[in-house]
Amino acid sequence: MKRALTLIPLLLWTGAATAQDAASEATRAAQVELAKRLALDDRADFDNATRGKIAEIADGVILAKDGRTVWDRRPYDFLNRAEAPDTVNPSLWRQARLNAVHGLFEVVPGKIWQLRGYDISVMTIIRGQTGWIIVDPLLSEEAAAASWALFARTVEAKTGKRPIKAILFSHSHSDHFGGVGGIVTAEQVKAEAIRIIAPHGFSEEATSENILAGNAMSRRALYMFGAILPPGPRGQVDTGLGPKLSSGTIGYMEPTEVVPATGGTLSIDGLAFEFLDAGGTEAPAEFLFYIPAYKALHTTEVVTHNLHNVLTLRGAQVRDALRWSKVIDAALLKWGGEAEVALASHHWPTWDQPAVAAWLTDQRDAYRYVHDRTLFLANRGATLHELADQTAEAPVQGRDFSTRGYYGTLNHNMKAIYQRYFGWWDGNPANFNPLPPEDSAAKYVALAGGADKLLAAGRAANAAGDYRWAAELLNKLVFAQPANAEARAALASTYDQLGYQAESGAWRNYYLAAAATLRGTESDVVTGNGQSRSFVSAIPTAVFFDALATRFDAAKGASLAGTFQFILPDSREAVAVVVSGGVEFPRYGVTAAAPTATITIDRATLDDVMLRRSDFAALMRSGKIRIDGDGAAFLSWFALHPAADPRFNIVVP
Repeated sequence: MKRALTLIPLLLWTGAATAQDAASEATRAAQVELAKRLALDDRADFDNATRGKIAEIADGVILAKDGRTVWDRRPYDFLNRAEAPDTVNPSLWRQARLNAVHGLFEVVPGKIWQLRGYDISVMTIIRGQTGWIIVDPLLSEEAAAASWALFARTVEAKTGKRPIKAILFSHSHSDHFGGVGGIVTAEQVKAEAIRIIAPHGFSEEATSENILAGNAMSRRALYMFGAILPPGPRGQVDTGLGPKLSSGTIGYMEPTEVVPATGGTLSIDGLAFEFLDAGGTEAPAEFLFYIPAYKALHTTEVVTHNLHNVLTLRGAQVRDALRWSKVIDAALLKWGGEAEVALASHHWPTWDQPAVAAWLTDQRDAYRYVHDRTLFLANRGATLHELADQTAEAPVQGRDFSTRGYYGTLNHNMKAIYQRYFGWWDGNPANFNPLPPEDSAAKYVALAGGADKLLAAGRAANAAGDYRWAAELLNKLVFAQPANAEARAALASTYDQLGYQAESGAWRNYYLAAAATLRGTESDVVTGNGQSRSFVSAIPTAVFFDALATRFDAAKGASLAGTFQFILPDSREAVAVVVSGGVEFPRYGVTAAAPTATITIDRATLDDVMLRRSDFAALMRSGKIRIDGDGAAFLSWFALHPAADPRFNIVVP
């Protein structure tokens, strides 16, 4: 979830904004029907979500040192209402109310605590023999610092101050390590020999996962997490995985040691931790662990209280649902018969051995079901967009809320598994090379007999509650005529109803954010997360130059040829960038014999450029960049790397 500082788009379309729709009759009926099927009044999860609460941050408000709001739960007071409004799926409403419970919780008396509800993720604090062991210090430094302060003034006030002995990063997503700088400094880690323990492959994955495709991922994440929506019964309610993302500074610290692929046992401040590798499941680098002394199983993000994403809507590489199910089964076999509590880095714990074993079993079966049903149908000819309509939800999903699609869904997870095995194409040659959306849309409008007739058909589908068909029709019209205010309004109404009905927080956010874009009502704010120097400095130089190459304008640079040699004295690195035929190829660790130009720049200065604290022109004037050779050729080459627009259109052409 690493996200560059991104501005919310201001639409070029200047049509008058229209109000959000109320829930339609079809939507109200769908909500009632779902509520009849589920035991929404079951209090077991609510009992677990509130169990052991001992303190909270007043009003759930966290401020940065400069007074900027990082976290504020007050706008979500509407969730205090037990009954779901008809504009929110009743099952998602239940999940949102559970995720809204915030505070400091004692999980194992005197041994394990959790800070929940102050970020999308959860921070765990474990008592060792002499100090504290921290697991997953949230996304932002400010949220982590406030959570740690709550723990210190509540628990340490009774137990006495104890040192931090170790920090565990369970996996390579930034909401599980980005806040580390709010708890300890790099100098403190070194001086006090604090162990930072992570899974093998963590460093590479944590600092590179979203760098190459980060601009597009960040743009889509604004929709997925509802960042451009106001909170409310017709707006952002929850993500399913947690309330939302905190809006602070994302940092990084390099692990001092890693857990190998074979797992194994480590003694951490006198406690035995048994590790199980889970790389390739929810994250490329991940582990689970068990503490025998406390009979506590930490399932990190492999097992949570929802069906997770096999492919996240913001974009990522497809995850391995088969391996996911097998890792859960391995945990079940290894610890399911003895663990008395299971906790994760999202949501609330599960207590008592039979309940822990049942939770693991149900989660295992949910991932195996979505995997095997996909291949069962695909091997009988079903294609990407046919799978979900031919598949009922898994039997377990009707009785165990932890397996429901609050974040990932059976629908898009089946598509992801199909993509993993077969790719983007369904095998039908008509879909091998279709027209681009705008070209196709104009032809569909003409085929329909004009915009008015297509609009009428879309409105009729809306009136009939056939929202998927309405979306298909009206999206064609909007892509053909993006300034058509009536078409935009009608499609926005369609997205409203689809969003209201969605059980997945991610689906709801995406639909309603798309509706806001069409109306021109999306929040005009700046996303609050920015990478700190510690994070940017950890990005491998080779990855930085690979990312730079993706910005090379091949059309304008087709005739350019040359080799640009970068020398980074402070990090003792060299990169030769070879350019020819519209291709830019960085050779890390290579020094060219006869470069077109040689650019000498410290890696620390390059970090300033990435942090937007300086630019090449100013650095050249100051002498912090030295260019030897053909400086004009270097400047011509450098000018061929325009920044990608972070506000590019998604739901309009």
